Amino acid sequence: MGSGEASARGTAVEGDCLSCIKYLMFVFNFFIFLGGSFLLGVGVWVLVDPTGFREIVAANPPLFTGVYVILAMGGMLFLLGFLGCCGAIRENKCLLLFFFMLILIIFLAELAAAILAFIFREHLTREYFTRELKRHYQGYNNTNVFTSTWNDIMTTFDCCGVNSPEDFEDSLFRRINPNDMVPEACCQRNSHLGDVAYISKEECLMGSMLFRHNKGCYSAVVDYFETYIYVAGALAIVVLTIELFAMVFAMCLFRGIQ
Repeated sequence: MGSGEASARGTAVEGDCLSCIKYLMFVFNFFIFLGGSFLLGVGVWVLVDPTGFREIVAANPPLFTGVYVILAMGGMLFLLGFLGCCGAIRENKCLLLFFFMLILIIFLAELAAAILAFIFREHLTREYFTRELKRHYQGYNNTNVFTSTWNDIMTTFDCCGVNSPEDFEDSLFRRINPNDMVPEACCQRNSHLGDVAYISKEECLMGSMLFRHNKGCYSAVVDYFETYIYVAGALAIVVLTIELFAMVFAMCLFRGIQ
């Protein structure tokens, strides 16, 4: 009798634990679902953003490829969150196993992406962008993707060069345009008269500091996106942690289902 009661009590405790794991897994997968929705939203925003962020990202092909990676990862997380929620609530072993394998693949891919980003971080330094600007920027040839992108960056962020207007010294731009100290995109505009009205384009092109933007684009872009970079980093850590817990709960629930 005592043995039967102990067995029944153990079964009840096991059932309570299984139920707890089931609902915890549902909660974690709901957050994965939200994370996937967020990444999808960010990717779509970059591709259709009317303020020119798409052109800014296009300046560096690996970054532009990253947008599609974000879209793909967002779509996968969106799907996995949905599958995980359904598998947990319905206690379906096939769905749970499928969920575990896919989220493990995604987790390893995210880890590999983080390692690659760290390895190739030198491609995002001031020196790299300055070197590329001096070599490839032409100034007024908007049929050239590199040149038109940099024109968009300097116009959008009211900046000039990577570090300062002095970046155009000894550059391809100066060899093509020997009479201009800086490109037209560096010139200050009169906001009261519209986007195409320069305060004094002639003085600006001659190098006058009063009529050109003197802040480098590297600092301008970093300052603009600094808050978003920290938010994205924190979100990535949270997503990885949630994925780990989701895999643990999936396996526990999978083994607990009879």
